[in-house]
Formats: sequence, C-alpha cells, structure tokens
Amino acid sequence: MKLLLVFILALLGGTFSGFEVFGESTFFETVKFIQYLDENTALEEVRNGNLDIYYYRISSDRLESSDSREGLRIFDSTGGSYSILTNPAETEKFNPFSIKEVRFALNYLVDRKLIVNELMGGYGSPMISYYSPSDPEYLTIIEQLEKFNFRYNPTLAEEMISDALMSKDAKKINEKWMFNGKPIEITIFIRSDDPVRKSIGEILASELQNIGFEVKKEFGDLNKAFVIVYGSDPSDLKWNLYTEGWGRSAFVRYDSVGIGQMYSPWFSNMPGFNDPNYWNYKNEKIDELTQKIYTGTFESSEERSSLIQEAITEGINESVRIFLASKIDQYVVNEKINGIVNDFGAGVPSRFTPINAKGDKEELVIGVKQIYQGAWNPVMGLSDSYSRHIWGIISDPITFKHPFSGETFPVRASWNVETAGPTSKMNVPKDAMIWDPKNQEWVNVSPETQSISKVTFDFEFSKWHNGQMMDMNDILYSLYFTIEWGTQINENDKTFDTEFTPRAAQTVQTIKGINPIDEDTIEVYVDYWHFDEGEIADWAALWSTIPWEISAAMEEAVLDGKVSYSRSGATSKNVNWVSLIIPKDSKLIQEYLEEFKRTNYIPEVFQGFENNQEYFDSRYESSIKWIETNNHAVISNGPFFLKSYSPESRTIAVSSFNDSTYPFEVGHWSEFEAAKIPKISHIEMPKIINKNSDISIQVSTINADSILFFVSNSKGNVIASESTEVRSNTTEVHLQEDTINRLDVGANSLKIFAISSKVLKPDYYTTSFLVTESYEELPKANQDKVEFDTYDVYQIAWIIIPIIIITAIIIIKKIKSI
Repeated sequence: MKLLLVFILALLGGTFSGFEVFGESTFFETVKFIQYLDENTALEEVRNGNLDIYYYRISSDRLESSDSREGLRIFDSTGGSYSILTNPAETEKFNPFSIKEVRFALNYLVDRKLIVNELMGGYGSPMISYYSPSDPEYLTIIEQLEKFNFRYNPTLAEEMISDALMSKDAKKINEKWMFNGKPIEITIFIRSDDPVRKSIGEILASELQNIGFEVKKEFGDLNKAFVIVYGSDPSDLKWNLYTEGWGRSAFVRYDSVGIGQMYSPWFSNMPGFNDPNYWNYKNEKIDELTQKIYTGTFESSEERSSLIQEAITEGINESVRIFLASKIDQYVVNEKINGIVNDFGAGVPSRFTPINAKGDKEELVIGVKQIYQGAWNPVMGLSDSYSRHIWGIISDPITFKHPFSGETFPVRASWNVETAGPTSKMNVPKDAMIWDPKNQEWVNVSPETQSISKVTFDFEFSKWHNGQMMDMNDILYSLYFTIEWGTQINENDKTFDTEFTPRAAQTVQTIKGINPIDEDTIEVYVDYWHFDEGEIADWAALWSTIPWEISAAMEEAVLDGKVSYSRSGATSKNVNWVSLIIPKDSKLIQEYLEEFKRTNYIPEVFQGFENNQEYFDSRYESSIKWIETNNHAVISNGPFFLKSYSPESRTIAVSSFNDSTYPFEVGHWSEFEAAKIPKISHIEMPKIINKNSDISIQVSTINADSILFFVSNSKGNVIASESTEVRSNTTEVHLQEDTINRLDVGANSLKIFAISSKVLKPDYYTTSFLVTESYEELPKANQDKVEFDTYDVYQIAWIIIPIIIITAIIIIKKIKSI
C-alpha cells in the first residue's frame, strides 16, 4: 500500500564498451556526496573535474555563452516549485492571516511573472496551484485555474486586505495598521540558503510594508525551518509566512498524493501538522475530497477528475499554501560523465543517475547543496530532497514511476492484478489473515469479507546490506506496522504518531486481508480501484526497505519515549527525531537489539509463524555487528550501501553492494538514458483561408504516435480540436468547411502537438492564419526544420493537453483489457 511505501520510504541489462565495470550492480565502486553551498564554486569544480555532478540548479546567467559551457553537459529539468505557506492560526494576538480574505489577497500581491522572468531568469512558469503546466494532471484543472485570473495587482490586494481587516475592527492610523492600539506585526521566515526564495521573501516583505504592516524578517535554512515553522505551535505565531520550495523524486502520471499533501489537514502537512497539543488548521471538505482521490474512491476517470477540480478550487480559495512558480532547473555534469538519467520529475538527481552513471574513475563525486537537513528514518523521516537523493540509491522500492511516462512499473516484484471494480467486489478467502491491533495478533478474516481488488506479488528478495537474506517476515512486519500505527484504539494508544497515523489510517481502511502463498509470494486484498492496473498494484504493494529487526528496535525506542518518528512528535515531546545515520541514535538501536538477543525476544507479530531462535539471534547479531562496524544503523537492500557520514567534512560516501543475490546487472537501467522525445520537423499549410472551404495541413513528425490540434478564433476561444493517429512520418490534418465558417474574419490561430504515449513531453507548433470572405491566392508556408523555444513550452498552458489526451487513450485501452 502507498503508506507502506511511506514506511519503506515514502512516497517513486547489457554492458557498455569503453568503461571498466567495478561492481556487479553499478559502474562506480563508490559515490561521494560533498556539500557545496555556493553554486558558483560548485560550477567551477564540475568544470575542472573535481566534481562530476552538482545536484542543485545553476543560475542561467552563468551558462549563457559557449565559453561558460565548456567542459560541461547541461541538462534542463522540471518538477520543482515555489510556494508561500501562511499561518492561519486563530490566536489571542491578532493574526491577519487567520482571515481567509487576507490570505487570498496575497495571490494579487505577488508578481509571479517577475519571479519567473527576473528572479529565475525565465527558467520556469507562473503557477497558482500545486499542478504546473508540465504536470500530467494539469488539463484536468485548467478551466478552474483560468476562472481565478490572478494578475499582479497590489492596489486590488490592498483593497481586499483593508476590507477584511476593517471587518475585524482593525484601523489604519498614519499609514500603519493597528489592532487594539498596537501595530499589526507579521513575521516572514525567509530561506536564506536559496537566492530565489530569499528574493521572494524580501519582495513580499516590502509589499506588506507598503500596505501598512510592521514586518519582521527571520532568515534561516531548512533545519531552522523544521524548528520554527514545521515544529512549533502555529498559535505561538513564531511565523506568519514561509517561503517554501519543493522538489519531486519521480514523474507521476496519476497523482493521488500531491493535492492531499499540499492542501489537506489529514496528510499532516498543513499548519499544526496534526499534533494534538497544537492549534491545527481544519477543512473537512478538502479532507473528504482528497481522501477519495488518495484511496481510489471513484468509479470513473471523469469522477476522479471532478474530485481533483473541486479539491484544487477549495485549496486555492483557502490559500493556506499559495503556489508561485514552477522551475526549470539547469544541472551541470562534467563532460566525461555519461549515463545520466534526466527524469521528467526528479531531473538529474533521479535515483537512476548514480546507479547508471559511467566514467573513467572508480569514484563518482556529487556536489550537494546540503548534506544533512533532517532525520533518516523511513517512517516519517527522509522528508527533504537531500536525504532522498541518497536514500534512493541505498534502497530499492518495490515499484517506481517511469522517468518519462510516469507510469508505475515493477522493480522488486512482478504482479498479477484481478479487480471487480469499480462497482463490484470479490470474496476474500477464509484463510486470508489480517493484523488485529486490539488483540495484538493475526486473525483470519471474517467469512463475509470482500474486496474490490486482489494483487498477487512475486517478490525478488536479495540480501540486506548486513548479509542477512530478505524474507517474508520483513513483509509481514511492514504490514503489521502500518495497521498497528495506523489505528488509534483510544486516546491512550501508545502506537500513535501525530504525522504518520492520520496518513496510515487512510490505507488501513482499504486493507482487507493477505494470504502468503510461499516464501516469496503473497496475495493482497484491498478495497481499491483505478482505471490503470499499475496503480492498483502500486497501492496494494507490500515491501520494506529496512530489516524487520531495525524496525522493531526503533519501534521499542519510540514506545519507551526516547525518540520520535516524526519531526512534530520530537518537538512536542522534547526528544530526538530518530535518525539511523546519527551515531547516538544508532547506538540506541543497537542497545535494543542486544536486549532482544539477550532475552530471546520474538516480536508478537511473528508468534505462530516463526519460532526458530537461531533465526532471530542471527538477525539481531548481524545488525548489531553492522552498527558496531559502521557507526550507523542504515541497512537496506539497494545497489549501494552507506559507507560513512562525516559531519565535519560534510560528506556522505556510499559503496557498491557487490552481492550475487542482487537482481540487477550493471547497466540494467540504461534504457532511461535518453528519452525519445517527439518532434515536429516540417509543417505545410496555407496562410490565408477562405470561408466556405476546407484545407489540409501536412505535418511531419519524429517519435510521435499521435497529433493533436486546436483551432482558436481571434478571442482565443477553441473552435475545434481533434486527435489523429500517426501512421507514417507525415500526417494529414483536415480543417473542415464548417470549422472554417465558425472562425472570425481576420487573424485566427492553430496549435499542433506531436505526442508520444511513452514520453510525456510533447512538441508543439503554433501559428496564425487569416480567414477571408472572398477568394484569395493561397500561398503555402513551408515550415521545414522547425525550431522551437524549449522554455516557451513550459510557459504555455496548452502544453499539457496532449499529455492528458494520450493518458485517456491509454486508459480506454486498459479498461477494455480488464
């Protein structure tokens, strides 16, 4: 289930000549991550070969000339974004952002075009919701977004804010807003480690000062934000606004998580973060909508789209989190490094890049902006992109998202999906079982139990990094943990985490039972349906990325009140946010393992399944020795293992896990090196068209399997659209007479998209043409070797339309095959 992927970290063959292969699963024997705060220094280090890759964007003005690009390979990547988080807490001290209208007015106070064009050098596009024009879900909400019509208008923003404040009896005296005789003060937490966010914060502070607020600016990095913003009670008003930044670990075609994460209280990512001791933002409407999206509670793609539209509208209206701009990041790689995988979501820092990268050295050296910004634990840690970049190559997920299509594909298990959905159910076998958190035991499901879907997984187990073999006990423990910690029996239930439990609860309600078939095969029964079978498999997936004994030791430490899984829990309880990479926490884990071994401890979850004490002793002993030897408790199952972490030198080193049980040969992911992006190479069409006529347009394409065109009148209204399958390199597009007659006399426009179902990055061509009443000579316009501005693609909303159309086509095909 998706929450199991949170627990295991939530959430996404062949050989090569000319390179020496050092390991069985990777080309490089070691990968070293080194902190470089200054991008300009990092750029020069990549150029001269001291760094091979830099995992942070480089300002476009540093890469404009051919000389500045010498010795480098430049990759453009999308997926990141900027936002403003507001604090809506209602407190004794007056908080203007507790007023919905004040928050909403910020949409007119921020100049999104200035942010993109000036602060980001044109490398991005304005956005007003979680989904940007480069996201597959964008077309679903484009009509709703257009209705907001946000434009930079500080006069309107001030008017809206003034009306809202005066309705609460605030007064403006000598151009300063006052409440109960005191100035209204706003604290903006500004990320000073990011030049763009620092500038956004400074500009916003100036705008608010101009309106009449007293503004205090608090500067800091993510570590400080974890304490002041994400770790404090919103009602304490330690902050009012925060300049956020977001990255993505994968490109996702059907996003069921993002809206909940960015707008909904239940996901524990909104102010208060579901800590019962804090003031918490509440919104039952958006909770209900996003939970339905998350748990697949819909009967068609149309119903799902409707839920997304309603949720996005509510999120924007509430304006607790306000999105500003999506990014096009430029990453630099030394020219001697090959095998880069530029994921459409994650970009160059994709998990596949270090695994597939090739060079003439034994060590790959990667510069990073930050080396450690938050706890390393797969329950509610690993929440920053810096740690996820490394964890992604230390651990293997059971499923992942294709870097160019966003579809779910298997990594460490094959699967078979059976579904009766969306309207029917199937019987769950009586011998299927489920964990009972009340009685603390596995029980058989009740005879009348039914489920919507069944997924059979055949796992590809390998050895953990400590030498022990993965087995079904690791899978059972991960399911136990999700149910146990995703169910709150009563107010005194100790297996409760303020951030994890509300998320896990959504998954738990869909789990109907499991049936282990043999040592590496299991049937999973869930109340979940999707029109794409891959999404059903992704939801039902059971997996773990750490050995069960590490999970058990960590759980005992949390239950004893010594550490917490989550940031907010650690803050409220005044304990450490448990981190397996930190020596102090790893020693704590070791102490519990030693106690387990000394007392012949067998966890309740294994009672009745496994009673071989030698098995348990070997598990405990292997992990104990690992911690003693490596001074950390990071044990996983990926192609690299964590070799060392040095806070003093700000480095993390990982080494290739050269073990015969690891299932993937070196170069296995080489197919992801180059996306076959569709291109429009030639267009032939008339520039003047007469009423009462029809025309044909010749479109030549490469790597495309369909063409989509839109004809719009002078007002920008779409008059006609059509999708045509590409059968050869040249496709004929027809504009019928009735379409021509509905166009305005004068200038009209045509947009043509070349689309690939395998690579969701369409090419497009747009042009204007004249419509006349009388006969005119119709000159031909030959568009050969058409060149397109890459960056304009991300600035035009139409770019995502073909992506969704192709998605719909694929959906229809898959529905027919069920």
